[in-house]
Amino acid sequence: MEFDVAIVGSGLAGLSVALNLAQTRRVAVIAKRSLTEGASDWAQGGIAAVLDSADSVENHVRDTLIAGGGLCDEAATRFIVEHGRAAIEWLIEQGVPFTKDDAAELGFHLTREGGHSHRRIIHAADATGHAVVATLSERVRQHPNITLFEDHHAIDLITSERLGLPGRRCHGLYALDVQSGRTVTIEAPHTVLATGGAGKVYLYTTNPDTATGDGIAMAWRAGCRVSNLEFIQFHPTCLFHPYAKSFLISEAVRGEGGVLKLPDGTRFMPNHDERAELAPRDIVARAIDFEMKKRGIDCVYLDISHQPSEFLHEHFPTILARCLEFGIDITKEPIPVVPAAHYTCGGVVTDLAGRTDLAGLYAVGETSCTGLHGANRLASNSLLECLVIGRSAAQAIEAEGFAAAVNAPLPDWDESRVSDPDEEVVVAHNWDELRRLMWNYVGIVRTDKRLERAKHRLALLRDEIDEYYANFKVSRDLLELRNLVDVASLIVDGARSRRESRGLHFSRDWPATLPKALPTVLSPEYVRRPNT
Repeated sequence: MEFDVAIVGSGLAGLSVALNLAQTRRVAVIAKRSLTEGASDWAQGGIAAVLDSADSVENHVRDTLIAGGGLCDEAATRFIVEHGRAAIEWLIEQGVPFTKDDAAELGFHLTREGGHSHRRIIHAADATGHAVVATLSERVRQHPNITLFEDHHAIDLITSERLGLPGRRCHGLYALDVQSGRTVTIEAPHTVLATGGAGKVYLYTTNPDTATGDGIAMAWRAGCRVSNLEFIQFHPTCLFHPYAKSFLISEAVRGEGGVLKLPDGTRFMPNHDERAELAPRDIVARAIDFEMKKRGIDCVYLDISHQPSEFLHEHFPTILARCLEFGIDITKEPIPVVPAAHYTCGGVVTDLAGRTDLAGLYAVGETSCTGLHGANRLASNSLLECLVIGRSAAQAIEAEGFAAAVNAPLPDWDESRVSDPDEEVVVAHNWDELRRLMWNYVGIVRTDKRLERAKHRLALLRDEIDEYYANFKVSRDLLELRNLVDVASLIVDGARSRRESRGLHFSRDWPATLPKALPTVLSPEYVRRPNT
């Protein structure tokens, strides 16, 4: 199957690229499950952009740089922030139903979240991601130039090296059709990785099951550099309930006056930071982690019950309804919460058009590392990056042209030397062990000894997984496990090389912050350690 562009992933970044190219090009969108099953659809809070005259680009840039712990790329930050308003206007043109406010300059309600100095978060109640993805997905489904491959799991990129050709270029990818069990070959002179982050590498996460680091692992295996993967953002407030899987309590709840309390009702955030509940996420997450470990408690409580019931129904209908399903009435009682892995701040190294180290290969959204997020992502900057870099990547792809890179058909996937798996329990066991060891050894607070243990145990797991992969037919669970162990190893390598505490990376052995902030860059050929 031949296309002009193959896009792996169907979140906001991937859909943005697709819609910006489809007017003139044949586009394939490969979704590992249904088109809307991704992290973008789960995003509650909104999209950060300068949309009010009381705000400014300089304010937004400054807030981002401060949250990023000195590690943000200022040029990338400025580029993305400056293009924020145009990105929002494009979404409005597409028909996204943002919450209105007739008193606001643009006519839409703006909220404020932790780390922001102004109200600049445009949103659709508390289900912004769903509203955006639902709108764009419908446009994608109706577009005659876009072919959808739902329930197709990307396996690996097809590179010049794999084909025995000179140079370094990506020519497409292999993907598993999960329904039929067949492996398909998708050829394209331009391939875009938009697979999201790697939250499922941890035992507790706010991410959907699709967040297994597929694009990061595929790019790494194809020879691309990755950067800053040690910076995993743990969202401070995930609903704590035995039957509530990965449900996020939005940052906006604290932005609208929610306060964090201990089980006895004592408020504790003012003891940790002068900004209290509006401190950046890493500070709030560490504060909660500290209080839980100090007191031996299972969770803390987020209380917004002092706000009028009508206000909560208007601004947080999804959270209110979901909590009610578990017997928690947020209009009358606090919400039990714990931190959980939320956002992968690092990723595949790209420029501001999403270009990677491999010609013909692009990465956008949470899969990539543009330098915007630094050592800690500022709330609601992620969807903004998806939109701005997605459009920029589409423009770069259009400018490069679409001549076929190879003149012969690409070889099919070879399954002649493998058999049906005979021990699925091995995959399930390794999956569980991997996520538990990452949670215990590479979590919110780290030590050299824990990281060394994690590296050793990951090496053993990798050997088992590689042997299994070499001998048995691929399945979705096996492919995800293979990608997770690759990304877990990169997170540990990045963390071990950073001999300081900065942003989301906090080490008990290296509590000080070095005077100069440098990124951690890992490549298959070399490791550049930032602090040696």
